[in-house]
Amino acid sequence: MNKREECSILKSVIALALIAGCIWAAQWQFHRGVARHDRNSQINSHIGLPIVDLNTVKSDSISHEWQRVRVRGTFDSERQILLRNHYNEGKYGFEVLTAFTAIGGEKFWVDKGWVQAGATATEQPKLPATPTGVVEIIGRLRLDTSLPQGNFFAIPTGKSGGLISEANAQSSNSAVGLDSHFYLDLLEGNLPELTPNVIAEVPELTDGPHFAYALQWIIFAGLVLYGRFLIRREVLTREEI
Repeated sequence: MNKREECSILKSVIALALIAGCIWAAQWQFHRGVARHDRNSQINSHIGLPIVDLNTVKSDSISHEWQRVRVRGTFDSERQILLRNHYNEGKYGFEVLTAFTAIGGEKFWVDKGWVQAGATATEQPKLPATPTGVVEIIGRLRLDTSLPQGNFFAIPTGKSGGLISEANAQSSNSAVGLDSHFYLDLLEGNLPELTPNVIAEVPELTDGPHFAYALQWIIFAGLVLYGRFLIRREVLTREEI
């Protein structure tokens, strides 16, 4: 007498749900890989473009991100923040952001590069010199959304030499009048001290593991389908016996 497979419909529904989940995850990883590939292509193409004046591209900063720009203005040494969790050659440190006011009056952050952390977590590190007066700088145009939303340290204007913990590098812009939708990675300037010892790094230009992960999820979906087939075949084999 033939016996029906117990809970066959439930097993099939679970298998289909798992397959659907695997396919969704594969598509998600694939689209992440495509987005990263497109971003890498933009970075590669833009970092080699000729230097232009900031005024000619700031209105469309999204299309010109990573391009080198030139601007004249003044630094504000009393408005500086340190972005934590940055490493260089295995050493812990910070990215130094200093407020900059262009000749036209627009205010934005300038990333002056990496500095090594102090002896303690709250000790102010040795900071690069901030020149006074009008200077000309060349930097990579970056979107404000690239600034971290996590904690950072603010450098107090007093003489305590310590650090003040703050909350958000992006939202702080409006609070101190720096509400531009872009900032600059400093590369060089008209003074020697404007060339950072360690320039802000360009992201690793690889596609990452996303395409491999997408293929992995497709394989998982195939394994689920094959597993359901094996379970059904085992039941049929037992019935024949």
